[in-house]
Amino acid sequence: MATRSYFLLGMLALTCSLAFASDPSPLQDFCVAVPNSQVLVNGFVCKDPKLAQADDFFFTGLDKPGNTSNQLGSKVTPVNVVQIAGLNTLGISMARIDFAPYGLNPPHTHPRATEILTVLEGTLYVGFVTSNPDNRLITKVLQKGDVFVFPEGLIHFQRNAGYGNAIAIAALSSQNPEVITIANAVFGSNPPISDDVLAKAFQVDKKVVDYLQSVF
Repeated sequence: MATRSYFLLGMLALTCSLAFASDPSPLQDFCVAVPNSQVLVNGFVCKDPKLAQADDFFFTGLDKPGNTSNQLGSKVTPVNVVQIAGLNTLGISMARIDFAPYGLNPPHTHPRATEILTVLEGTLYVGFVTSNPDNRLITKVLQKGDVFVFPEGLIHFQRNAGYGNAIAIAALSSQNPEVITIANAVFGSNPPISDDVLAKAFQVDKKVVDYLQSVF
C-alpha cells in the first residue's frame, strides 16, 4: 500500500513539474542584456545592475512611419530586446506596422509569442489559421481602435483593406518573439530545400518551385 502511495505521489510531482514548465519568472528587478557577451545562455547575459542607465530601458522613434515602398507595401518596426536591452527576461515586446494602400504583412508565425494587435489608423483585414487537421481560417476586418489576438505559433497575416495608409501597434508575449515568414522560410531557405521535396509537398511542377526559389 505504501509503495503504491509513493508511486502516485511521484507521478503527481512529475505531472505538476511538466504542467508548470515555462520560462522562469525574473529573479531580480531587471537583467539588462549584454548582447556581445561570449557566454551562451537562453536569452542574454545580465549587465551589472549597478551600471544600468535610463537608456537601457528606452527607445525612440516609434512615432515615425516605416518605409512601405517595397513589394509587400508594409514595414514592421520591432521594439524587442535587440532594441531595448532592459527587456531581457521580462517576456514582452512590441512593434509598429505600417501599411501602404493594399499593403500586406504576409503569412508568418511567432514561435515564442502570442500577439495582440491594435489598429491606430485605417482598415485591416486580418486572420490566422488553426493547426492540423482543421486548418480553419479565422478572419476579421478591423477598424481604428479595434483589437485582435493571434495565438502563439499560429500562421497569421494582416492586409490593408482601405484606400489610405494604415498603422497598427502589436504587443507580443516574449522579449524576442522572432518571426518566421512562411514563403521566405520555405522557398528562400539557405541552402535551398530540394525542389523534389517542395514539388511533392505543394503538388506542383518543379518549374514552379524553381521559379519561387529564384524569387526568394
